[in-house]
Amino acid sequence: MEAMFTVNNLWVLIATALVFIMHLGFASLEAGFVQRKNVVNILFKNSMIICIGLLTYYFVGYNLMYPGDDYAGGFIGVFGVMDWNAGLVADNAYAAAAEGGATYTGYTDFIFQAMFAATCATIVSGAVAERVKLVPFLIFATLFVALSYPITGMWKWGGGWLDNMGFYDFAGSTLVHAAGGFAALAAIILLGARRGKYRPDGTVTAIPGHSMPLAAIGVFLLWFGWFGFNGGSVLSADANLVSLVFVTTSLAAAAGGVAAFFMGYILFKSYDLSMVLNGILGGLVGITAGADVMTGGTAILIGMIAGIIIPLSIVFFDKTLRLDDPVGATSVHGVCGIWGTLAVGIFGIGEFSFITQLIGTLAVGAFSFLTSFVIFSILKVTLGIRVDEEEEIRGLDLGEHDMHAYTLSKEDGVFQLTSD
Repeated sequence: MEAMFTVNNLWVLIATALVFIMHLGFASLEAGFVQRKNVVNILFKNSMIICIGLLTYYFVGYNLMYPGDDYAGGFIGVFGVMDWNAGLVADNAYAAAAEGGATYTGYTDFIFQAMFAATCATIVSGAVAERVKLVPFLIFATLFVALSYPITGMWKWGGGWLDNMGFYDFAGSTLVHAAGGFAALAAIILLGARRGKYRPDGTVTAIPGHSMPLAAIGVFLLWFGWFGFNGGSVLSADANLVSLVFVTTSLAAAAGGVAAFFMGYILFKSYDLSMVLNGILGGLVGITAGADVMTGGTAILIGMIAGIIIPLSIVFFDKTLRLDDPVGATSVHGVCGIWGTLAVGIFGIGEFSFITQLIGTLAVGAFSFLTSFVIFSILKVTLGIRVDEEEEIRGLDLGEHDMHAYTLSKEDGVFQLTSD
């Protein structure tokens, strides 16, 4: 028993490290999808989000999300700092803890969940890229991780009202991804599009990212980290279940990429790498709610539908609603997060209700959207949330940070400063 407790705890810690790697994936993906004049800014935000996320989750978020049995069936947890002593399992108590059903220490639980919290805020970063003021965004990220994310997380994972209803979200298609996606939607509505994105004559101007290699590296890092995101959510080193989750996660990702490839070609008559990359991510988001209860064939179907959704959703937000999302976060995380959660009610075993899944994902999405809308609205009328036109043209790297991401280039043997 003691050895098994140690193995289980070690696996969840390894999974935590894999989830941490996802922050490098997000940073690389978002940096690749923005113009070079805004790369420092996007990397700065991603660096700060993990720092902010860990601290705010320690001081406020963890207790709000996991308040204990006294708050079972409730709507909100309790404010307060993580109980440091509660994380300890004495060396001589490992066997007893395992016999009681425990698989990891309280410290492990905190750090694993804190990585998830920071991941949710990172989703918003890419959607608001290239025109949001740095300080107001960081204030938003702090409030979102401290309050909004743990409140909706408590509804299911902390034993709240959605958990009592039978709502199921294994690793966070809704509780992490849709929550972040709908927060991003609120932000881009209030922020507005990048300068020149939508012209008065109704045409849409593509603003390509500066580095597809960086974006591709980011997606593969995210796929790698998802083995910890989903595999760690087993919360033990159960051989069969962890293996199953690895398989369903990878099959859904692969199917998402292939489906986005075909749908992208149908829509654009070109082989669009950005659509394939987002299709892979859409498949990963889609399988996350039910990775532990799906067969291989069902995982492929879920990923394939997510991959079809991605190009259609991106075009809908971009051309129909005229909402500018440089990285497609609202589609990848918001729309595919809803799809993956509903898929549990459609394809999962009989105990999962489609109506319950629908109620859960809409409730979390609505709360995240409204909370984020209120926070950004207050910031908009107080500090302002958008950089001025001159700074947007010059780039946020110079305007906010007074530095270039790529300082020198070599053309015809002469080094010179470069900027867009």
